[in-house]
Amino acid sequence: MRTPTVAGGRYAIISVVTRRTMLFAGATVSRLFAATDRGTTFPSDSGRYPDPLTSIDVYRLTKPEYSTSMTAYYNRGIAHNSSWMLCCSDRGGSPQAFHLDLKNGEMKQLTQAEGLDGATLTLTPDNRSFCYAAGRSVWMAPVGGGSRDREIYKIAEGWERAGGISVGPDGTHLTLAERKGETSRLRMVALLGPAGARTVIEGPAAMTDPIPRPMRAQILYRQGDEVCMVNMDGTQNRRLKLAAGGVGTPNWSTDGRTILYLNFPEDKTQLNNLREFTPDTGTDKAIGKTSQFASFGANRDASVFVGASRNNASPAVLLFVRAGHGERTLCEHKSRAEWVAPVFSPDSQRIYFQSDRHGKPAIYCMHIEKLVEKTESAG
Repeated sequence: MRTPTVAGGRYAIISVVTRRTMLFAGATVSRLFAATDRGTTFPSDSGRYPDPLTSIDVYRLTKPEYSTSMTAYYNRGIAHNSSWMLCCSDRGGSPQAFHLDLKNGEMKQLTQAEGLDGATLTLTPDNRSFCYAAGRSVWMAPVGGGSRDREIYKIAEGWERAGGISVGPDGTHLTLAERKGETSRLRMVALLGPAGARTVIEGPAAMTDPIPRPMRAQILYRQGDEVCMVNMDGTQNRRLKLAAGGVGTPNWSTDGRTILYLNFPEDKTQLNNLREFTPDTGTDKAIGKTSQFASFGANRDASVFVGASRNNASPAVLLFVRAGHGERTLCEHKSRAEWVAPVFSPDSQRIYFQSDRHGKPAIYCMHIEKLVEKTESAG
């Protein structure tokens, strides 16, 4: 007897497992988790199912038998043409960078590094290369292969990396945070021209998650529970006066004019709300209240947002439209909402998120072209 599931095209149909298929699967898993080499291509593991809450089709792009995760929410993970994604997976035996084809589901292993941190993966603006941290070093590698990964920076003895790394919008520098005991510093590493690194700022408070500002020589970063900004030459380091309460997933708007962030009110009876801060004027304004978003992403013109709710009664992924403050539930995520980190494709026709609802972390997708207008992507 077969268990009916929704399927079509290249997507999988799930069957009842017999003893024979279990033995075969065991052998397959053994081969699957044997270490594989850079350049290895894996067939599609994509499948789809109707969401139990909304009945809308959800596409699971990777299987939960192995772990796969997206890049940090503030890094570039999806190609400009929205056709492929940079992600981290241990499908080949250890966490490595992969090229995930968003059209046919194939995965190609891009690295063979020891101690790779998947949260540090980020594409360069031209989509031809990507950077990542592994061990004490930061590396740059070509997406298309053909040459060896290049070590562009090694953390000095006594220091350690603190949080993620990011590549600026112009692709000339990479920024990271380091710590040594109670001391932290922001470092900038040259990607073009002569190799070199310099300290932007150093101080006693913990610094993490630096995000270069588009069109300006400034860096946004976290300092404990506060959000700060500093010029790239180390001047005008300051705490930003955001709304009272906690701050979630702060990020620059595409044009760099404002910071989009989640506000978690000190009064726990109040709803989490989306807000927008303009550093040049110091103004902060509400975009709208949400269904307890804990992480979110914005489309290119910040007219529509996608969020992951941490409402225990309805742990869902939702769309939030700036005009009218309307929400629409897309699907359940049933995972830790802060980690779900949903994002739009550059053309705003898909949303992607991660969840461990079916086992190990996997990447999910939903088609939203009937709900959100297409936007032009950069590059």
